[in-house]
Amino acid sequence: MSDPTATHLPPEPQHPLPPGWLEVTSMDMDAQGVARKSDGKVVFIDGALPTELVSANTHRKKNNWEQASLTEIHRESSLRVRPGCPHFGLHAGACGGCKMQHLDAGAQVAMKQRVLEDNLWHLAKVKAETILRPIEGPAWGYRYRARLSVRYVPKKGTVLVGFHERKSRYIADMQTCKILPPHVDAMLMPLRALIAGMQARDTCPQIELACGDAVTALVLRHLEPLSDADKDRLRAFAAEHGVQWWLQPKGPDTVHLLDEGGEQLAYGLPDFGITMPFKPTDFTQVNPHINRVLVTRALRLLDAREDERVIDWFCGLGNFTLPIATRSREVLGVEGSEALVARSRENYQKNQAQRQAGKALAATNFVARNLFEMTPEVLIADGAADKWLVDPPREGAFALSKALADIHQARLGAAEAPPLPAGHERWQPPRRIVYVSCNPATLARDAGLLVHQAGYRCAAAGVVNMFPHTAHVESMAVFERAA
Repeated sequence: MSDPTATHLPPEPQHPLPPGWLEVTSMDMDAQGVARKSDGKVVFIDGALPTELVSANTHRKKNNWEQASLTEIHRESSLRVRPGCPHFGLHAGACGGCKMQHLDAGAQVAMKQRVLEDNLWHLAKVKAETILRPIEGPAWGYRYRARLSVRYVPKKGTVLVGFHERKSRYIADMQTCKILPPHVDAMLMPLRALIAGMQARDTCPQIELACGDAVTALVLRHLEPLSDADKDRLRAFAAEHGVQWWLQPKGPDTVHLLDEGGEQLAYGLPDFGITMPFKPTDFTQVNPHINRVLVTRALRLLDAREDERVIDWFCGLGNFTLPIATRSREVLGVEGSEALVARSRENYQKNQAQRQAGKALAATNFVARNLFEMTPEVLIADGAADKWLVDPPREGAFALSKALADIHQARLGAAEAPPLPAGHERWQPPRRIVYVSCNPATLARDAGLLVHQAGYRCAAAGVVNMFPHTAHVESMAVFERAA
């Protein structure tokens, strides 16, 4: 739940409003309209948009804020649009997968840009010198990764497949989903019929979707062994709908193909001549259209040269590492997961083997390391790099930023700084850092360290609309060594 102390508070209404009316002046990070009552208390209103005059039903009260749901609009925002999905809304059973379909797509991006700028300033007192143009793509049919819940409901005599209802543990009765690729959207009802006809319909709680450029993979989680008859039903479905079934009897390590063979799941980065094979449970970006643009912009901002060494922190499968290797002299990819490091090495070798003569990838090494326990000693042991690419999970890159700050502070002679490790004399911090973030709050926290304690300036920042119609804010920031 949003905390008004962490939100840019709305001004008090300039004119008296009729009793019970509220003037919505902004949106919070959960895509709720924000208003202020006559007594000064902040109200967060599901379904309300900025500039609207509304009535709302309060269902949660605290000392300095309330949470409410929209009941009536007295003055509608010019940015309100008709939702593209029949399952979106505040009604009972509404799907909780999207929060912003009622807001114009361009306004969604503007709101996310404001969230990024507000977080940088209010949490870190950092202001980007340049605001990057937002990265945008298709607003519908973009979600190539999804985890769909499955449940057989005996009372209704049906199987539900989809996302959860708003603020509920129940699965929405979805017959369509417009953010999924059209061919997957068309599969929702056939998937329901498939599971309903299986002997294991009571013990299949989840289907995970992973679309590559040419292959659509479905991972079926099943709590009991599947019968031969059920496997045959899956094969018949695969043949009819052109999908590849994977089975997951236990944890993620147990995921395997129903039948060996077939084309490999992969996506391409054509600007760099890179193809990235992956397994359906590997982390890849949800939106491949945006990912291609994101990687291209990150590499342009990084501006890696043929005589430079670059480190890609939180490198995953090598989504940024391999493109960097097409531009630089040497690359180090660092990732916390041994399995992902092994996969990145395989991807590097496959792409290296496919390169044309004279177009070889730069020398690239991958190592597994817990990046949430980074220290100045480990950082210096990894060697100096001209530039960094940082792409952490939601937790951010605090330990990495702190290690960099500690080294800088120690060199300045700060009394509280830890002693510098041996060999620090030959180590230099990167001249430029491109930081890709999926959480503006942790980006702001780390930006505060980099700017105020590590000797950097925030040269640029902007949003990446990876998840249209949701309140999720993906962003990118560039940090340069201060002169």
